[in-house]
Amino acid sequence: MTAAVEGSPPLRVAGLRRSPLLQSEAVQGFALISPTFVYALILLVLPILVVIAHSFWTQHYLTIDHTFTLENYRIALTEPIYRDLLWRSLYISLTVSLLTVALAYPIAYFISFHGGRHKSLWLFLITIPFWTSYLLRVMSWKVILGYNGVLNSGLMGLGIIDEPSTALLYNSTAVIITLTHAWATFAILPIFVSLEKVDRTLVEAATDLGDGPLRSFLRVTLPLSAPGVISAALIVMIPTVGDYVTPKLVGGKDGVMIANAIQAQFGKASNWPLGAALSVTTMIIVSLMAGATVLVFRALQRLAR
Repeated sequence: MTAAVEGSPPLRVAGLRRSPLLQSEAVQGFALISPTFVYALILLVLPILVVIAHSFWTQHYLTIDHTFTLENYRIALTEPIYRDLLWRSLYISLTVSLLTVALAYPIAYFISFHGGRHKSLWLFLITIPFWTSYLLRVMSWKVILGYNGVLNSGLMGLGIIDEPSTALLYNSTAVIITLTHAWATFAILPIFVSLEKVDRTLVEAATDLGDGPLRSFLRVTLPLSAPGVISAALIVMIPTVGDYVTPKLVGGKDGVMIANAIQAQFGKASNWPLGAALSVTTMIIVSLMAGATVLVFRALQRLAR
């Protein structure tokens, strides 16, 4: 019996010899990323699909009617209150993005080109505001811009105004100021990383060829750092459209944004389908706006060349 076993061909026991399919790089790569893919699918894609599904339904008090309807989208796109809130949100988001990038670029440029061996220290100092709660930072701006706040007290002390101004708080301007400060660091870091990748010899070559500091910056540094500028603009623009904490605390009735209406539909109004339709509509418009922003930056980059 032993001889028969020794003389027979080797047995192909299942699991001991891998098939060529399992040895392929594509299958091994998919097996490597599959846990992350499943995680993203469960936590990102499925919730979005649930929201989209709800947007085509109707809610009657506590009962949801699963009959397909576009009524929620009609309300979201035609009702003046939601249309105005959406346009206001887009205006605030774009304004915050432009202001944040405009303020962040000089800081990132200074750290990258003039920070020397203290770059890490400068970056560390920039992140200090994030040691405190976002809610606490918003409340601090409420104290600064308030009727008896720091800014009004300072202006009265300088004799610029005779009595406290009510125009500093509870409006869209207060929301823009607060969001610009809150998202400044998120704009500085990607711009800094992009500036760090700029080849300094190209800047020196432009100077040697007769370009002044401004012309060298516009022709070399700015175009090469455009990816960081685009990233910073998108990082700020996309989340600020959906911010509802800041408008609620410092916006007042003139600073309410679309996210506050969505939160109200999912909360007190208890109309999840309409809230879902508002969410999907906002998401689509923001995606189109983000794509348009990228195209505009690329067009400006081509013109600069």
